[in-house]
Amino acid sequence: MSSWETVLAILGMGLITLLTRAFFLIPQQELPLPDWLKDGLRYAPLAALAAVIVPEIVMSNGQLISTWKDARLYATAVGTAYFFWRGGILGTIISGTAVMLALRIGLGW
Repeated sequence: MSSWETVLAILGMGLITLLTRAFFLIPQQELPLPDWLKDGLRYAPLAALAAVIVPEIVMSNGQLISTWKDARLYATAVGTAYFFWRGGILGTIISGTAVMLALRIGLGW
């Protein structure tokens, strides 16, 4: 690729990025969205978070874990149970981390 093609590619990608990020800021009035789309967009952050976190819990080195002897499973279960019991984020993080550390350091998992 020559230097002018590289510069053109960078400028093109910058323009596309600018347009896609500013898409909702360009119009003078609010864009009408159907109710089904508004309802679906409410769950987008949760779905994105699950798509990032779940593979970290159930996979190791690109493969599904094959044993129950994995501290991440128990830490997730304890953190989830704490959240449904008390509803606090800080307690959820502390309880999950405590179980994870106890199993990793204490039992060597």
